[in-house]
Formats: sequence, C-alpha cells, structure tokens
Amino acid sequence: MPRMTEAEKRKSHKRILDAAARLFRERGTETTSVADVMKAAGLTHGGFYRHFNSKDELVAEAFKNAVDNVLAEMESALSKAQLQAARDSYIETYLSQRHVKNRGEGCPLAALAGDLSRGASDARHEGFDGVERVSALLKEGEDQSQGIAMLALMLGTVTLARLADTDASADAILDAGSKGVEIFRSSWSAR
Repeated sequence: MPRMTEAEKRKSHKRILDAAARLFRERGTETTSVADVMKAAGLTHGGFYRHFNSKDELVAEAFKNAVDNVLAEMESALSKAQLQAARDSYIETYLSQRHVKNRGEGCPLAALAGDLSRGASDARHEGFDGVERVSALLKEGEDQSQGIAMLALMLGTVTLARLADTDASADAILDAGSKGVEIFRSSWSAR
C-alpha cells in the first residue's frame, strides 16, 4: 500500500479532529471510543496511531479544534464594531434552542467541561485555555473577570436548559439567561 503524502495526512488528521470534536461533544469523552471517531472520520481504527499517541492527546487536540472553530468569527474581527457584532451574534446563538439541542456543533466548554476536569492534564489545560480565550472575547472592557462572569452565566444557562424536560421549560431558562446577560452587561459597564 502506498504511503500517505503529507497533504493527505494533514487532511486525514483534520477529519479525525472534526469527527472527534463532534462526537465528544455529543456523547462525552468516556463513552466515545477511538474506533467510533475513526469510523465517523471514514478511516480505519488502525490508522489512529499515525496521528495521535493516545486518546488523551486526541481529546486535547479535538477540544482545541472545536474552540478554534467556534471562536473563528470573533477572533478574526478587525475592528471594535466587528468584534461587537460577532460577540452579540455569539451570545444570541449560544443562548438558543439550536445550541441546546445540537451539542455536537456547540460550545465545547458547555459540552465537555465536566469531562475535561476529570481528564488528563493536557485536556484540562486545553479546557482552561478555552475558558481564557472565550472570556477574553466576551469582555467588553479591560476587566477579564467580566468575560469570565459572562461565560459562567451563559454556560450555566445552557447546562440548565439541557436538563429541561420540555422545550417550553428550556425556553424559559434561555429567556432568563438572556435577560441575565442584558442586566449583567448594562450593570457591569455602569460600574
């Protein structure tokens, strides 16, 4: 069998990361096997170790990949106005039924923080780096604690909405979280 070119290897690596990021967010890291990830990526299980030394390494890289994808619009904003528009869109999308129902495409922190906190140190490091990156983009001034508090409010809202038994209950939680964000943003800027 011919050897894979570097370009093919990079393409396969990206497919594995994308599949892992989606499956880990949907199912969790413990219940998703390497074989599940490789199958979802359209590759054989045997090829895994050409890309990663361990499942823990895959978890860390997949989480970072998911954060990169989720934050791309905000991190690429060139002006304050673009950043504000991207931030507003991110918050609106975050506090939506779409996000609540589609774990595999949503915030990796909302889906995986619990798993990462119990995982290997590389994964925990990537998790905390994700907290720092998201909170830095959510803050509207220089105070980093504003971004952390905003993220905590939003993440808690989505977590509670995912526990709801009905869409109406989830909507009520999301509405309360959205109002909380509005109050939080206006009161923090008035400080």
